[in-house]
Amino acid sequence: MGEKRATLGGRLSAVLVAAGSAVGLGNIWRFPYIAGENGGGAFLIIYIACILLLGVPVLLAEFTVGRHTHLNSVGAYRTLSKRWAFLGYNSVISSLLILGFYFVVSGWTLEYFITSLSGSISEYTHSAVNAERFAEFTTNPLRPIVCTVLFALLTHAVIALGVQKGIERSSKLMMPILFVMLIVIAARSIALPFGLEGVEFFLKPDFSKVTAKTFLDAMGQAFFSLSIGLGCMITYSSYFNDKTNLQKTAFNVIALDTLVAVLAGLAIFPAVFSADIEPTSGPSLVFVTLPSIFNTMTFGPFWSALFFLLLILAALTSTISLHEVLTAYLHEERGLSRTKAAWVVTIVTTLLACASSLSLGVWGDFKICGLNLFDSLDFVTANILLPLGGLLTSIFAGWVLDRKILRTEISDHGSMRCRLFGLLVVLLRYVCPALLLWIFLYNLGIFRF
Repeated sequence: MGEKRATLGGRLSAVLVAAGSAVGLGNIWRFPYIAGENGGGAFLIIYIACILLLGVPVLLAEFTVGRHTHLNSVGAYRTLSKRWAFLGYNSVISSLLILGFYFVVSGWTLEYFITSLSGSISEYTHSAVNAERFAEFTTNPLRPIVCTVLFALLTHAVIALGVQKGIERSSKLMMPILFVMLIVIAARSIALPFGLEGVEFFLKPDFSKVTAKTFLDAMGQAFFSLSIGLGCMITYSSYFNDKTNLQKTAFNVIALDTLVAVLAGLAIFPAVFSADIEPTSGPSLVFVTLPSIFNTMTFGPFWSALFFLLLILAALTSTISLHEVLTAYLHEERGLSRTKAAWVVTIVTTLLACASSLSLGVWGDFKICGLNLFDSLDFVTANILLPLGGLLTSIFAGWVLDRKILRTEISDHGSMRCRLFGLLVVLLRYVCPALLLWIFLYNLGIFRF
């Protein structure tokens, strides 16, 4: 392209940018719920073990591929092995399809943030009423699309500024703010009447709830939470400089990602128990249950606005990383200027997201294998493309990638010792593929228990 490729400013930037990609809406609503459902503290222990067993090896593998080649996901795999270029295309397709529904959900957070700021959130006094209003909003043919487009443009604004001025600066700003808001909300939630019961529900180990499915849930959460298999970490690590310590960066990213999930649980479950409401997962928890809880608090609209601003930041860090995967691909592989590449990605993903939003309402009769477009995009990416990408990444790193490249990158060109390198190779060759294959087959309904 005749242009000098951007690099991140330093080690802190590398950690915050990669952590921003990992942290998303799933940390806020999915992790707390499945932890409480699967034994609370017992699940947390199992989850950390899965992170070390599955997350660390594959994350280090993607860091290696990205930094060694300093290319987008397609170019990176093609450079290392032409036969494996398809794995880069898998990440491009996955990122495109995920943005097709993730922009929609992100737009919902924007809508509820605006509703909180206006004070009209105070009308959401009962979960049944909230459920009706949420259904009316999501099936509306216009307002969700407006929010979706606004969120897409917000993401575009960051990408258009470039790697250093856009992605790096936004990560340095948003990640600390996100942590501060989580701590403030968690402290306020725990202080509520019966808030400590929520803490106990979330963190107290209950091994009687641990089943084989618990281990599968923990592995799935560990894998999906780190954005592995999407090409995000390959793309971001391609901007790392040669002084970036990959081992420390990987462990710091995992620690921050897990901390966000735990803080989210401490923010949500004390409030749920204080209101004596049955915990539920997904959109029903965030957009139906929580608004009614906020209205029981003093300055309810303020706490509601703070919470949905938190969700906006979490969603934005994820949409930025997904957008960058596509932008870097078009810029480096298709010869488009970065500005033009960013606009092409924004327009295409926004149109797909608008169609996805309409599939929840007026286009609901259009089905793909019995699912509307929104659910189809969610199913294909979560159950097929992501676990397949992670499975093939571990196989590539364990069996195809030159062992010298892996050792050189992880040891930072020999500047530091890599005592567990042999264990890492064993995990990538045997353990990670086996576990990811289990997740893949289970998600498809082939291997159930």
